[in-house]
Amino acid sequence: MKKTLLIFAGVIVAAIVVILAVAATRPDTFEVQRAAVIQAPPEKIFPLIEDFHAWAGWSPWEKKDPAMKRSFSGPAMGKGAVYAWEGNSEVGQGSMEIVEDSPPSKLVLKLDFVKPFEGHNVVTFTLAPQGETTNVTWTMEGASPFFAKVIGLFCDMDSMIGKEFETGLAALKTLAEK
Repeated sequence: MKKTLLIFAGVIVAAIVVILAVAATRPDTFEVQRAAVIQAPPEKIFPLIEDFHAWAGWSPWEKKDPAMKRSFSGPAMGKGAVYAWEGNSEVGQGSMEIVEDSPPSKLVLKLDFVKPFEGHNVVTFTLAPQGETTNVTWTMEGASPFFAKVIGLFCDMDSMIGKEFETGLAALKTLAEK
């Protein structure tokens, strides 16, 4: 019996060592990116992204917690505008600040998460006109600390966040094409 327990414990320790070793080889940063073609000019789409008050109409996280506490500070829109939230476990707590505003083609946000995990990321929206349509690209980049690398072995950030980006872009498309 003791021998069986020692073998089992050895297997568990070996598995943990392998997981930690593989996690250590993962990249130190991550990037999630999705794009959509919207049948509208950038001038019609950009205000829906640049004004945090308009996010309620298309952001996938807004619908996950209707009771979420929201606050806005700084200018109403554009560089320096800040949106903070505190919600349920699906949306967590954090804030976004517009740090670069180049209407109607590019918007860069500083995204800071407090809960469920601390994280500091950069979100970029680019809008590229293509005839009567606009290609909208939503990108999030950030550091991938060791703990995130371990979790990433079991739950990929791209598939997790990418689905939300796809949902948000589809809602933005519907709103902009009205």
